[in-house]
Amino acid sequence: MSAHLKKRSLMLSGHDTSVALEPEFWQVLESMALQQALPLPVLVARLDTERSPGQSLASFLRVRALGWVLGQTPELLTEPPVTPPSLP
Repeated sequence: MSAHLKKRSLMLSGHDTSVALEPEFWQVLESMALQQALPLPVLVARLDTERSPGQSLASFLRVRALGWVLGQTPELLTEPPVTPPSLP
């Protein structure tokens, strides 16, 4: 594990799981949990139910944290970017 990542252990779907994220992402997730009046493990468990099979939990949490900071819904983050028209 990289020295700049912070690892946390959580219980998800009855299984012990550890997730390593940058401290900044943990701060955003803690803010999300606080806004929703949830303990951080409960927020992560709820978010985990939205994750696609095969997608890493760490990657999914980073994307959701980024979306929350940007004020975007999860759907906007999964849609392909709009390509601007070509200039003549």
